[in-house]
Amino acid sequence: MNLFIFAELDLQQQNYLEHLLPTNITPFFYNGYSSPEGEKAFRSADLLFGNPPSSWLAQVPPGLQFWQLESAGFDQYKQVQTNAVVCNMGDFFAEACAETMVAGILSFYRGIIDLVQLQEEQNWQGKKMRLKLDLLGQKTAIVLGAGTIGQAVKRILEGFGTKVKMTARQNPVAQIHSLEELFQHLPHTDIIINTLPGNLDKYVSKEFIQSMKIGSLYANVGRGNTTDEQALIEALESEHLAGAVLDVTEEEPLPQDSPLWQMENVLLTQHTGGGQVREVEGKIDRFISNLHLFLAGDKVLNQVNLTQGY
Repeated sequence: MNLFIFAELDLQQQNYLEHLLPTNITPFFYNGYSSPEGEKAFRSADLLFGNPPSSWLAQVPPGLQFWQLESAGFDQYKQVQTNAVVCNMGDFFAEACAETMVAGILSFYRGIIDLVQLQEEQNWQGKKMRLKLDLLGQKTAIVLGAGTIGQAVKRILEGFGTKVKMTARQNPVAQIHSLEELFQHLPHTDIIINTLPGNLDKYVSKEFIQSMKIGSLYANVGRGNTTDEQALIEALESEHLAGAVLDVTEEEPLPQDSPLWQMENVLLTQHTGGGQVREVEGKIDRFISNLHLFLAGDKVLNQVNLTQGY
């Protein structure tokens, strides 16, 4: 069987993957350059690991049987038609993303952002700062989305004593199941954490943001397009919102002329939310595990439907 690998792997990581492969599988590591050899390898792939450009999938390799994405999201592939078994990374990034969001939120309430600035200035203002600090355990939060990241966020926040609700249309673990119900809660909620997929474009609309509690925080580790970014900027500039923790933005990398770079009440984590030590090796391990399940005819983990978006 032929395996096409579209992932940024150094030589050591390539060797690691190759060592774990069954002997009857022939890998081809795409080097980032278009070539007749690479095109031929892609067209003859039975197995695929990674996230190739969506334009490549206008014509899916005819023999493709199994495709392991190296991401949790896959909005760019919603038009792809394939009979292959497709899997995403599932909960692989959940804990890391949740910790990033909670760390960012804590940095606002405990004054970490201001304290770092004061340290750079060698300016001792501890007594003054004490009076500005707040407690996460005394806050209320709503997590948009009840998937693995959303549930991880909820669990960590509840460890601090935060009262948390989640939203989802049908997932029974959520407490809020409609936009109308959500809008009733927004004016009374201290923190909104967005974990939504990209198929919900501008879900956090101007109306949504204007309905949020004055002085509340907004955090986004879902997809950048799910937020009306201009409306968010306006709410932050007017101090309707106290701050924002943004792991994702509408355009990435964030344009140099974006006001978000200069805003003191914005923490940009630059799509590092899912990052972790040995991240690449962990994704390889997840792929190899799923590959063995597929080859054995067993149920794979984290199978997704590209057109449905989940």
